[in-house]
Amino acid sequence: MKNIKGKVIITCAVTGGVHTPSMSEFLPITASEISNAAIGAVNAGASIVHLHARNPQNGKPTQDPALFRDFVGEIKANCDGIINLTTGGAPSMLVEERLQPALQLKPELASLNMGSMNFGLFPMLGRYKEFKHAWEPEYLEGTRDVVFRNTFKDIEHILQSCSDNGTRFEFECYDTAHLYNLAHFLDRKLVTPPLFVQTVFGILGGIGPHPEDVAHMKRTADRLFGDEFVWSVLGAGRAQMPIASFAAANGGNVRVGLEDSLWNRPGELAHSNAEQVSRVRQIIEGLSLEVATPQEARQLLALKGANQVGF
Repeated sequence: MKNIKGKVIITCAVTGGVHTPSMSEFLPITASEISNAAIGAVNAGASIVHLHARNPQNGKPTQDPALFRDFVGEIKANCDGIINLTTGGAPSMLVEERLQPALQLKPELASLNMGSMNFGLFPMLGRYKEFKHAWEPEYLEGTRDVVFRNTFKDIEHILQSCSDNGTRFEFECYDTAHLYNLAHFLDRKLVTPPLFVQTVFGILGGIGPHPEDVAHMKRTADRLFGDEFVWSVLGAGRAQMPIASFAAANGGNVRVGLEDSLWNRPGELAHSNAEQVSRVRQIIEGLSLEVATPQEARQLLALKGANQVGF
């Protein structure tokens, strides 16, 4: 495993495609809300901001590149953070739709899910009595009977489509098999080290959030990739900070943000992404570690630089 000795990269995922507007008034929806949230997260200590777009009228996840353009330039102009665009989008979207923002905007970094899976958001239906928009309960219920498609052909298509852009990938691995899928693409030389491996815990359909699950994923990645990967973690919901703490203490990097958890602590919504970045920064510094700068993260991940993107 590669890292910067004594330093931790913080990624902040500012809105995502998991939560719906009725769940939190603080979830960024519009372009200005997303850009302000991302800039605030970088100012609080995040090196990377992982970005989705939303329909500004109703908050529904969208992969319309024009809506990404509405905020990526503003973020780039106002901070040095690494802009990471999703190719995941939402479980109901097909690969060609999900690919377009990364293909057209040519970011330094883009996320890439490493396998098909069940992706169950429907349990959240029981936690809310009312929804602002009709699409919200339909969207959540729809995940009871959908496979989040990421076939070998889909993954290969994204990798090959973006190969001329110089975009590198954050490989999102929701279970052990996804690490083996990544190893397959490494063997075929369709991906090159250093591999930025984001191990994901606590999504219904993926691996659970127990510390043994985290340790197992790290052991597997160590065995498959040796010193050719950079390890990061994200924990969904209440697992966010415990899993971040475990990873930071074991040489890893962390991801927080309102995509992954809406909460600051039990019963208290996080008011901003920057608030979560500040909390995990306190954990990191409490372990006598330091937060990596965006430039340090760029060097570790071998990124092309902010002056070579398409926006």
